[in-house]
Amino acid sequence: MNRKPVVVVTRKLPPAVEQRLARDYAPRFNTEDRLYTTEELRQHCEGAQAIVATHTEKFSADVLARLPDSVRVIANFSVGVDHCDLAAARERGIVVTNTPDVLADATAELTMLLILGAARRASEGERLIRGGRWDSWSPTFMLGTQVTGKRLGIVGMGRIGQVTAKRARAFDMQIHYHNRRRLDPELEAGAVYHDSLDSLLPQSEFLALHCPNTPDTRDLFNADRIAQLPDGAIVVNSARGNIVDEDAIIAALRSGKIRAAGLDVYKKEPRIRPEFAELANTFLLPHLGSATHETRDAMGFRALDNLDAVFAGREPGDRVA
Repeated sequence: MNRKPVVVVTRKLPPAVEQRLARDYAPRFNTEDRLYTTEELRQHCEGAQAIVATHTEKFSADVLARLPDSVRVIANFSVGVDHCDLAAARERGIVVTNTPDVLADATAELTMLLILGAARRASEGERLIRGGRWDSWSPTFMLGTQVTGKRLGIVGMGRIGQVTAKRARAFDMQIHYHNRRRLDPELEAGAVYHDSLDSLLPQSEFLALHCPNTPDTRDLFNADRIAQLPDGAIVVNSARGNIVDEDAIIAALRSGKIRAAGLDVYKKEPRIRPEFAELANTFLLPHLGSATHETRDAMGFRALDNLDAVFAGREPGDRVA
């Protein structure tokens, strides 16, 4: 009888995904759902053929070099692969996959939550209620910024950016975008293309960041770029923390150049700069972009579809290395 491939699962996954893993593979689950050290990961991988990983694990060239030769594939439970050294994985002959497509709706929903929460001062209002400090109402009490009809600039018009644009049109927002290449007219759906950030930013009363974390986008949103925004712009980030210069955005929030920010991702999460929590004009979430039951199940099944393909001798549909 053929033995089932041994799969190391680095974090606790949704029950339906773990049930499928247990049915089709010989999984080594992380029942404590804690981050493994590099040495712990290596030990767990002894004799294993695959790893199901998340963005919390960092597969640098050094970590990959220490994995046992038995490991053939890293199936990421993530669309982003900036935590993996893809070149080093190719050199080791390790297949790397991700989970695109399935999290666009959830992340776009959360982007709209960030936009609305930041614009309408939701964090401030909730703190007043929870702290028992709401004691009056007046026509000038806690005025926010109306979203309807405003110009929304989108940096990165991939799957998530396109769904965000679709959702924002329900608020009659005017969509402007910058992307590595212009979309076909049917995908643009009337959005205005900008071939540079220098062109996009001055038009962006709201700005949504949807670009991947790459060497080219690290600290993309810096002091020079912030200066190009209209005064009082509102900025949201549901992509990756590394694309924002945190010193620059904190300074802009303090000065009022940026009226408010909605943030779901941070450079050193789960540790965040204390200034973000101290500022009144921030709406903060703990990396919840894809955190719905439906999406996390779909991500897990997509990762397992890729595993199934590798062990069936087929090319996985979402191979990135």
